[in-house]
Amino acid sequence: MNPLPLPDEDRDLSPHTGYTRAHWEAAADGLLTAAWRWAGPGGSRLDLPGQASIAGPRSDGLEGYARTFLAAAYRVAGAGGDDPHGWLDRYAEGLAAGTRTPGAEAHESWPIIRDHHVAGQPMVEAASIALGLRLCRPWLWDRLSADVQDRVEAWLRGALHALPAPSNWYLFPFSVAGFLDSVGRGDADTARVQRRALELLEAWYRGQGWYSDGDGRAFDHYNGWALHLYPVLDAHLRGEPTVHGPRLREHLAGFASLFGGDGAPVFHGRSMTYRFAAGAAVALGAVTGLTPLAPGVSRRLLSGSLRYFLDRGALSDEGLLSLGWHRPHEPTVQPYSGPASPYWASKAFLCLLAPPDHPLWTSVEGEAPSEGPDRVLALAAPGLLIQTTGADGIARLHNHGSDHIRPHEAETAAAEDPGYARQAYSTGTGPTSAADLADNHIAVVFRGRRSARRRIHPLGAGCGAGWGWAASWHRPVFDDGSPVLPALRVESVVVARGEFELRVHRVVGAPEGAVVESTGWAVGPDEPLFSALRPLHGWASQDEVRASAGTAFTPTASMPRLTGAAASLFVALSALSAEPAELGSVITEVNATAEAVEVRWAQDGARTTISFSPFAVTHTGS
Repeated sequence: MNPLPLPDEDRDLSPHTGYTRAHWEAAADGLLTAAWRWAGPGGSRLDLPGQASIAGPRSDGLEGYARTFLAAAYRVAGAGGDDPHGWLDRYAEGLAAGTRTPGAEAHESWPIIRDHHVAGQPMVEAASIALGLRLCRPWLWDRLSADVQDRVEAWLRGALHALPAPSNWYLFPFSVAGFLDSVGRGDADTARVQRRALELLEAWYRGQGWYSDGDGRAFDHYNGWALHLYPVLDAHLRGEPTVHGPRLREHLAGFASLFGGDGAPVFHGRSMTYRFAAGAAVALGAVTGLTPLAPGVSRRLLSGSLRYFLDRGALSDEGLLSLGWHRPHEPTVQPYSGPASPYWASKAFLCLLAPPDHPLWTSVEGEAPSEGPDRVLALAAPGLLIQTTGADGIARLHNHGSDHIRPHEAETAAAEDPGYARQAYSTGTGPTSAADLADNHIAVVFRGRRSARRRIHPLGAGCGAGWGWAASWHRPVFDDGSPVLPALRVESVVVARGEFELRVHRVVGAPEGAVVESTGWAVGPDEPLFSALRPLHGWASQDEVRASAGTAFTPTASMPRLTGAAASLFVALSALSAEPAELGSVITEVNATAEAVEVRWAQDGARTTISFSPFAVTHTGS
């Protein structure tokens, strides 16, 4: 399954994964070797095979150069300049060729950096090139001729003046400016874009270590591999303290639970084809010391994630990262993704900046948080609830706050995004594609049209000993352009205990004849996972629905479904587990009205009460 040549495992130092620092170095070298087989004659483009992105093949070739350069930079800088494979010589030749005539039709010429909405992808790649040059200054930048240095600076400066996308893109000029400052080429423009980025970060910070990716409430993996990474690494390289450091520490305290016992990161949000880049924030915390995690736990998460993908076919037979998750998977891919896009996974190799004698590499691997006792963690700021179960190592993310919709966008603007619209995600399941019925979804079905969940309005989140809850409301809309039905509203609450999820929905303002539909987790027939959904109140029927297009984890999938007349209150018990879950004896008593429900848990007699008017969630007993 893994075509990369790797050293022998070390199960004494790394009892969970067998991986050591040598495995990371070998993985970087293997990925680079495979990618460089597709380099052009001047080395400025790596034209990897596959369908071009919307940015076009010239930009895609630059992407291949820039993203692999980041892996090479971490590899060489982490070795103190030792470059046994001569990677930096190749990238030096590419710099000279790419900047000789930017924007020209010559194959080796890089495209110029333009506004994000006008073929703006080179701005993203400029950040990786700038960071690589900064990390490898003594062995690369300082050895370039003055003419090439000037040309590289001139090309990079395009990022300081072009308009970024209204998101983490503002950190790309920030990274370029940090490099120019570091080599004595800073000025008013570099100061301006750095100040601008830091001011935006303050506006986007929501608390508990979470930033929104732009205006609105988009909380996803960009928190780690972009919004935390660029400012914290910049401060670390400057040798300066930063307000973003404590935020990274707080972020990792919760984010560490979003890796499964098998090493998988939670499948949530966009750009999931970046795969083990999800560990970039963990690596950053370990390298800078801004982490609550023990060094052995950090390595467990990092190496577990790397091995998870290498063992599951993420690489082609030629050793190239594919566009997908385990293997190629078209629904995982965004329109902006090209053949080299998966190489943002290079960000995880930041861990190599920790030298061989660093505790990250010398400590014995510890358990991942998801391998310990069952845990429920509420993150009220982003509106997320994390639920892990040590028996199976599954991490679940209940989403009641992340929607990837900008404030100015109408709720009827587009169909819902499977990466954000679902009410739950996990490390063992992926959302069904738009071609199939949505998993983990609550919908109002009216006149044959099924509603979408787009803008999510958080109602709160909290947790206690062994339990937690999160809640939100949304206005059901229809993606065929139909008007919003007046006063229609769905309020949703999840209460997590152990492997179980109490799911409660109140539907307000549903028109006569409407039906409410709820689905559970989507799992494949050959997967070691089981999905169950038991009606407790309000539901009239249940069945199993097939998702023929499958998920990122399985070619085909199925999920449980409940349906009922759109009355008012609906209550169900759900579970995703490694063994079949018997839900019939979990809840022994259900008392429901139109606006509240109280349930009694069989295990210890504890009672959970959810009231919608006024809204409140209480849990009494053990």
